[in-house]
Amino acid sequence: MNEKTKPRMVGINHIALEVGDIEEALAFYARIFSFKLRGRGQHAAFIDMGDQFIALTEGRSQSADDDRHFGLVVDDRSQVRELAKAAGATILGDTTLDFLDPWGNRIQVVEYRDLQFTKTPAVLKFMGLDLDKSEEARAELRKKGIES
Repeated sequence: MNEKTKPRMVGINHIALEVGDIEEALAFYARIFSFKLRGRGQHAAFIDMGDQFIALTEGRSQSADDDRHFGLVVDDRSQVRELAKAAGATILGDTTLDFLDPWGNRIQVVEYRDLQFTKTPAVLKFMGLDLDKSEEARAELRKKGIES
């Protein structure tokens, strides 16, 4: 098949995390992060992130994740380590901000200003955020032709 005819990956709509209990998971994540619910089901909850979301579903049965993780982008990560520790997370590593939730899901927390990930002005406005990028992140974006 020709590369031009294959579908191109555009982004990630959502991440699905399996947890033991929806109410406990919402309480755990609320001790660390400020968020709004996008919706709920009997055995699921959806945490809104503007044009993306995290789907929490009941039924985790596998052991804790070692290297498998996702990078969660936040506006300010300065308090995340302390909040995660206080919430009962298992903190991993010293150079990155990785933690395991009570069900073994590994989350790496990164700050918006420091990476080439970007939200459109419309999404940032919807989220009530006015965020800037570091010069290094702007340089990465310019190199790709994404930001002037």
